[in-house]
Amino acid sequence: MDRFDAMWAFARVVETGSFTKAAETLHMSRTSVTQLVQQLEARLRVRLLNRTTRKVNVTADGAAYYERVIRLLADMDDAETSLSSAAALPRGRLRVDVPSPFARMVLVPALPAFHARYPDIQLDMGVSDRVVDLIDDNVDCVVRGGELTDLSLMARHIGDLQLGIYAAPEYLARVGVPQHPQELNTPDHHVVAFLWARSGKALSPTLRYRDERVTIQGRYILSVDDGNAYLAAGLAGLGALWLPDYMSREHVATGQLIPLLQEWELDPMPMYVAYPPNRHVSAKLRVFIDWVAQLMAAHAPVAQRKMS
Repeated sequence: MDRFDAMWAFARVVETGSFTKAAETLHMSRTSVTQLVQQLEARLRVRLLNRTTRKVNVTADGAAYYERVIRLLADMDDAETSLSSAAALPRGRLRVDVPSPFARMVLVPALPAFHARYPDIQLDMGVSDRVVDLIDDNVDCVVRGGELTDLSLMARHIGDLQLGIYAAPEYLARVGVPQHPQELNTPDHHVVAFLWARSGKALSPTLRYRDERVTIQGRYILSVDDGNAYLAAGLAGLGALWLPDYMSREHVATGQLIPLLQEWELDPMPMYVAYPPNRHVSAKLRVFIDWVAQLMAAHAPVAQRKMS
C-alpha cells in the first residue's frame, strides 16, 4: 500500500461522501479507492468510515484523522512544488463555482491571461447562483455577492459592486419614468424580482437620499434566481431592476437600459471568495484567489468605509 495514495483516497471519500465520487475525482476505479481505504484502516487498526448502501459517514476517529491528513498532504504538495523553479508553478485541478454573469462578463474573458501565467492549473468551473455545499460538492472555493451567512467558511473580501436601478426604454415608454423610488412600489410599476439563493426571498434594495430611505418591494410578473436571466428580463422590458456597473455598462452605452433615480444611492454589494475552513489554501488556490481579487480591483474595488 502506498500510504499517501491511501490518504488521498480517504480524504476524497470524506469530502465527497462517496467512494464512487472519490474515484472519479482521483481518476481511479472504485475498487482501487475501496481497497486503499480498507488497507489504511487495517494499518491504523481503527474504523475511519461507516458504510451503508446509500451513504458513507466519517467516524469520530476518522474525522480527527482527516483533519491531520489534509494538512499533511497539503504540506507535502507545497514541499514538492517548491523543489525547483520549474516545479514552482502551481499545478493541478481546481474546482470553483462563480455567479453566471460574473463568469460570462468578467472571469472567462480574462482566463487566457490566467492560463498563460499558470498553464498547469486545470479549472473545473461551475457557473451558477445556487448555494453550493463546498464539502459535499467537493468545491475548492466559490465567488459570491452579498454578505456571507455561513460564518464557518473562510472568506476574503475581494470587492464591492456599485449598484444602480435601470429599466428598458420600452418599459419606461409604457409606464413612465419614476421620479421617486416610492413610485416603484405602486401598482403602476413592476420590478424584475431576483430570488436570493440563500433565503429564497426576493432581493429588496434600499435607496438613500440625504436623510430619506426607501425600500423597494415592488410587484413583479417574473422572478428568477439566475443573474443572466435577470438581466435578460430587464432588457425585455419586464420591469425595473438593480444591477452592478459591470452588468449594466454596455447596455447603458447602447441605449438598451436607462439609469433611473441617479441621485439616490444603494449600498454596494460586497463580493467574497469563500472556501472550507478545513481546506488548506494550496498554491493553486492561493494564486486563483489573488487573481480574482486583482480582477475585482479593476472592475469593483473594495469600497472605502466612511468613518462614523
